[in-house]
Amino acid sequence: MNALLTDLYQLTMAAGYFEAGKAGERATFELFVRRLPANRTFLLSAGLEQAVEYLLNLRFEPIEIEYLRGLAQFATVSPEFFDMLAQLRFRGDVFAMPEGTPVFGGEPILIVRGSLIEAQIPETYLLSTIAFQTLVATKAARISEIAGGRAVVEFGTRRAHSPGAGVLAGRAAYIGGCAGTSNTLTGMRYGIPVFGTAAHSWVQAFPEEMESFRRLQQLLGENTVYLIDTYDTLEGARKAVSLGRPVWGVRLDSGNLAELSRQVRRILDDAGLNDAKIMASGDLNEYRILELMAAKAPIDAFGVGTDLATSSDLPSLGAVYKLVEMETASGKRYTAKFSEDKVTLPGAKQVFRYSGHDLVGCSWECPTCGPEGESSEALLRPVILNGELVAPLPGAEAARGRAREGLRRLPAALRGLFEEHSHWKVEYSPELLALHDRVRRELV
Repeated sequence: MNALLTDLYQLTMAAGYFEAGKAGERATFELFVRRLPANRTFLLSAGLEQAVEYLLNLRFEPIEIEYLRGLAQFATVSPEFFDMLAQLRFRGDVFAMPEGTPVFGGEPILIVRGSLIEAQIPETYLLSTIAFQTLVATKAARISEIAGGRAVVEFGTRRAHSPGAGVLAGRAAYIGGCAGTSNTLTGMRYGIPVFGTAAHSWVQAFPEEMESFRRLQQLLGENTVYLIDTYDTLEGARKAVSLGRPVWGVRLDSGNLAELSRQVRRILDDAGLNDAKIMASGDLNEYRILELMAAKAPIDAFGVGTDLATSSDLPSLGAVYKLVEMETASGKRYTAKFSEDKVTLPGAKQVFRYSGHDLVGCSWECPTCGPEGESSEALLRPVILNGELVAPLPGAEAARGRAREGLRRLPAALRGLFEEHSHWKVEYSPELLALHDRVRRELV
C-alpha cells in the first residue's frame, strides 16, 4: 500500500511529533460530517472495506523513505525518524459503523485510536475513500428509492473522475441499492452483478442495423438487449421483434423516453414479446426518473451513469477527521475545537439508534432504554483491535442488505427528494455535553 498517498502535512506533523518526543502518545480521531448537505436528508456509509485494507497494509517502502529524505521540509529531521517510518505498521484500534448504515450530521462514522503518528498519517486516505463511496452509495439509494423497485444499473465508469473511482463507484452504488454495474473489474473484485451488451458502435460497425441485431442475438441469446435508437428508434424496435426469441429486451438511450417507451411497448406486445423488457439510459438521474415514473412510462430498468458515479449534484462531502482525546504519561486529555461554525465535541463517542432518533454519547456510556423503555442499537462496532482484524468484514452483498433494512426503517419523508425540512433527530447525551463544557472551561 502506497503510504505516500497522503497530504504532505500529515508527514511533516509526524516528523514534528517524533522530534517533540510525542510519538509514543496515544490519540483518538473521529471521522464524521458536521452537518448534512442541504440536498440530502441522510447519508449511507460506505468505504470501510477499503479503509481497513489501507490500515492493515500501511507501510513505507525504502524508495518512499528516500524520497522524503530529499524534501526540503525534512532537511533537519533526525535519521531516527526515517528508521521509525521503515518499521511503522498500524497497531491501533478502529471502531466504525458497518457499511450500509444510514448516518446523519454530527455522528462519528469511524474512530481511529493508536499512537499519535499511526493515527494521524491515515487521515487523507480515510477521508477520501469513505467520503467518496458514501456520496455514491447515498446517491444510489435516492435513485433506487425513486425507481420504485425497478432495477437501476450503474453505468458511470467512463465519466468517473478516474478509472479507480469508477471501480469504487460501482461497488458503492450496489451497496446503495443498484442491481449491479457495467464495470467488470468491480464485478470480479467484489462479487457484484455486471450488465451490458453492446453500444451504438456495434450497430454502426455493420452495413445494416438488422445484421447487427442478428449477430448480437446469436452471441448473447436470452441475454440480448438491442440498442434500438442508433438510427430510427421505432424502426429499430420493429427489426428487433422480427427476430423473435431469445431476447431480454431493448434499450432506449435518447429522445422522449416516456413516449418512445409506450410506442416500443406496443411493438413488443403486438409481436408476442410481452415479457421482453425496456431499459432506459441517457443522462438519467433521480429527478428524470421521477418524471418518467409520474408519466407511468412502461420502463422496466434504468441505466444511470454520470450523475451516479460522480454524485453530480453533490460532488464532494465535507467529512472531517478530528482529534478528540490524547493519552500521555500524565493521563488522559480531552481535545475539542471551539472556532465559529467548526466546533467539535471532545472524547471518543458512541451512537445509539432508537426507532425515531439517535443519541450521541460518550464511548463509556450505555443507555439501557429510551422513551417508553425502547432499546437502542450501538452503531459503532470494533473492527480492528491492536492492529488485528476482529472478524472478516461483511461483503458488498451484506452491506447492501443492511442499507436496505436501515433505509426501510427511516420515515418515508426522509427518503423523498423534496423533503428538505424533514430530518432525523440527533441528540447529545447530558454526559457528553457536560464533558464539552468542562473542556471549554479548561481551554478557553
